[in-house]
This record gives sequence, C-alpha cells and structure tokens, in this order.
Amino acid sequence: MENRTRREWLCALGAGGIAGLAGCSSSEDPDSNGSLSVDEQTRSGSVSEVPMFRHNPARTGALPDATGPQRSISEQWSFNAAERGVLSSPVRVGNTVYVGGGGSQEADGDIYALSAADGSEQWSYQTEGSVISSSAVVDGTVYVGSGEGDGNIYALSAADGSEQWSYQTGGVVNSSPAVASGTVYIGSTVGNVYALSVSDGSERWVFDADSTTVNSSPAVINDTVYIGTRTGRVYALSAADGSEQWSTQIGARVGSSPAVVNDTVYVGSNDGTVYALSASDGSEQWSYRTGARVFSSPAVVENTVYVGSYDSTVYALSASDGSEQWTYQTEGRISSSPAVVNDVVYIGSFDNNMYALSAADGSEQWSHQTGGAIFSSPAVGDDTVYVGSGDGNVYALSD
Repeated sequence: MENRTRREWLCALGAGGIAGLAGCSSSEDPDSNGSLSVDEQTRSGSVSEVPMFRHNPARTGALPDATGPQRSISEQWSFNAAERGVLSSPVRVGNTVYVGGGGSQEADGDIYALSAADGSEQWSYQTEGSVISSSAVVDGTVYVGSGEGDGNIYALSAADGSEQWSYQTGGVVNSSPAVASGTVYIGSTVGNVYALSVSDGSERWVFDADSTTVNSSPAVINDTVYIGTRTGRVYALSAADGSEQWSTQIGARVGSSPAVVNDTVYVGSNDGTVYALSASDGSEQWSYRTGARVFSSPAVVENTVYVGSYDSTVYALSASDGSEQWTYQTEGRISSSPAVVNDVVYIGSFDNNMYALSAADGSEQWSHQTGGAIFSSPAVGDDTVYVGSGDGNVYALSD
C-alpha cells in the first residue's frame, strides 16, 4: 500500500484519535506450485483454505470449489487485533486464521493466529512496525512483512509463532508475499523486489525497480513474477533469476496487485483505470476508466473481472474486452479487493459494510455493518467470511 493511501485510510476512520495523526489528509517446498496453471493453483490444497493474499500465487481472487454465506449472515465471532484498525487481510489454513494488527504508522504490530471456529487467540508474534502485509502460509510456515519501524520479512512457525528467520529490507514492507517453488517473492519501499529461500531467508535474487516504492504484491505463475510500482510501471521478471522480461508504463502509481489469468495481466492504477496487459510482452489489450483511483486488486473468474474503485463502485468487466457488465454503488471508497466464491462477490467498503453481491448481475445478497471502514480484503471458505475492519476487529461472518 502506498504511504499516502494509508494516511487517507487512517483519516477515514475518524474517531479514536486517528484524525489527529500528523500528515493525515483527506486527499490522497522447492517442488511446489510455481509453474502450475491458474486452475491447478486455485485447486491445490483444501478447497476451504485461503493460504495467501488473493488466494493463490497468481492472485486471481477466486476459489472455485469453496463455499461462502449466500443470503443472510450473522456474526459468529470478532477478535480485537488492533486499537487503530486492521488493514491486513486475513488468510485461513486448516482451522486457523492468520492476520496482522497495528493499523497506524507508529504502532507496533502483532501477527495473530486465531481459531477459525471461535476466534480465540492461538498465538501472537510482535513486530516493531505496523503489519499491513497479509500472510502467506505454506508447509507449516507463516511468511509476512512488517512496516514502518521494522522493515523485516518474517518466517514464523504456523504451529506456535516461533521465529524461523527474518530478512531486513531497510524499508517498509506492506507488500504481501507470494510463495511458489520454494521461494518467497515480495516487494518493499526501498524499490526492490525480493526472492528469498523459504528454508532460511537467503537471497535468491533482488531486482531494483528503479529505486521506487513497491507496495504492490507480486503475482507468480508460469515461472514469471508480475508486480507494479509507485511510478506506474508493471514488471514481468524471471522467477528463476529476477531478470526483466518486460516492463510497461501505465497511467499512474500501482498499489493494486496484478491478477494473471489466461496469459493476461489485470491490474488497477491510481489514474482510475483497470488495465489488461499481455502476459507475454506487456502490450495493452484493453483499459477501462472508472471514476477514481483503483487500489483494489482485481479478481478474475469465468471471463469476468471484478474490482472496486475509490469512486465507491464495484465493477464487473468482460475479461476479453473490458466492456462493462454491471456496477454496484456503495456509500464509501473501495480499497478492499473482491473474493469470488460460488457465484458471489465478497468485498468491503469505507462505508463500514461488508457486501455479498451476485456475480451474475451485481444484486446485493446481503451486507453487514462493522464499526469502521473496511480496507481489508475478505477470506472466504466453509460458508464463512473473515475480514478486518477499521474498528480494530477481525470478524467471522456466516449463515
């Protein structure tokens, strides 16, 4: 996430001392699945698990065989993870939900493991910076970045939270890791994209993205890493050695994380546009202009791209040509990224609500109001939605 965007989010929370913060402005294993197809990635492991941000290394936002609450919901539990809001997006593996706390710039942040059944704390690990990065949980290890005041990438035991290793970037790590082929891929604000060994955190390679902030989270598929930067450039890098395959300049800074499906890279930009780029050479296939910046990361399912915008709208676009299929208007800006499960689109808004929309026509299936703006992106499975809120709580919502 970009620093300016984070300040805007903190301002939107309003109460609890957030509005008084300085700078607040109302303006802005080695044989695993690195080379698998998107379909294979989304179907690997339990269908109810969400092991990393956007569900899989390709960042598709789709869980084709999972189930979520359809027509009505109630709050099953909530857990207070941060005094000033939860910006991190939960992930779920087995019977545990993993999420970061510490939504303010000066707060120390905990990484929590919670019972998926009742929200009870299993363990926590304290970093020295806010945790906006979302965890990736693979083969019994939690990989996550830490923010301002810390700057480490951590590997923790998923069983008890003990530290396995850490890697100091020298910057802020708001990017969320992708784990594939025994490697952790992640960005930081010092302008680097890192590939680290899952076993000990040693560098496989480091790519300098023109020394500009990298808060976008990498997508990894077909031996290629795709990621955006603050300058508005989207890169395709060799997953093996970090060499640049191509780069494309789009309209403005990229905080959105690319989704890669059927040889196309879908990504949003602060110029308010959703772009579809060729995965092979970066050429533009189509673009669609919304009414404000697109920080939300697209979800792509069955030839439809779902994404939110700061114009408070959820969009469904044709993946083939970008034509609009439907829109849904909320009452607040949208930075949350959609999850698409069993023909339902789940997404949060700055109007404090978590929404479930029909993937076919955008009609509202249900909404649930929390006590703060929802920046966090939902994890969905086993008929339950897990999401963080600006009120400092992580929620479990189910039928």
